[in-house]
Amino acid sequence: MTTDGMLRLHTLRRGAPGRLPLVLLHGFPLDHRMWLDVTDLLPGDPTVLAPDLPGFGTSPTGQDVAERLGAPADEPSVDVMADAVAAALRAVGVDRAVVAGLSMGGYVAMALLERHPGLVAGLGLVDTKSTADDDAARAQRRRIADTVLAEMRVDAVFGMRTAVLGATNRVARPDLADRIEGWIRDQGPAAVAWAQRAMAVRPDRTEVLAAYGGPVVVVVGEEDELSPPAAAEHMVQAMRDAPLTVVPRAGHMTPNESPEPVASALAGLLLRAQG
Repeated sequence: MTTDGMLRLHTLRRGAPGRLPLVLLHGFPLDHRMWLDVTDLLPGDPTVLAPDLPGFGTSPTGQDVAERLGAPADEPSVDVMADAVAAALRAVGVDRAVVAGLSMGGYVAMALLERHPGLVAGLGLVDTKSTADDDAARAQRRRIADTVLAEMRVDAVFGMRTAVLGATNRVARPDLADRIEGWIRDQGPAAVAWAQRAMAVRPDRTEVLAAYGGPVVVVVGEEDELSPPAAAEHMVQAMRDAPLTVVPRAGHMTPNESPEPVASALAGLLLRAQG
């Protein structure tokens, strides 16, 4: 469904009314489909919603979303993504949910926690980090943004098809790389560039996590090279009670490389938030 003329919000599971929904935020440069393996494994009868973030999937561009929110269209921001998710949820009557995000989706989840704290009844941080980019990472993001816009192709991020996988699955699961490449090919250069520039300027949100008293889970692939286990441990240490799940023989894409422990962690989070 399209909500409020803004983000495309997908209902991946429709559960019993009156219970907290689970909202899943995808990574870069993908869309809501990366969560389907996990959604199928969730026990019980949860409602699961997954937006396509600005410009990805079938959602409007980041510039269009920013304008609808009254934000500067020429200043890409993870905060705009978070505000758009909040608006999309409220447009369908959701004012409280368990929110989980992978990588870029985790950045958006933490921005939601800071900007819309009443919305977040539980927080799942999957293969992500709370720290800001260093100068080299910011420069690399901007180079990629410039390249994809100059070429009007997303070839500059095709390397992520293997970089997001753990060393084990690069060899053992070539089908995963092909699947991820297909998802990347479905995205547009404008979305890739806008999101890269937004992530480049995101702030450190470790203190936002430290101030949160609700239920949290942190998940990371043992072989994640992009948001490594040390980044997950940094977040766990900042919070009061954040169980850590380290997924063996998996990299950055734990929901696809090894969806069972991710589903188990999120199911536990849902139970704690409902209770």
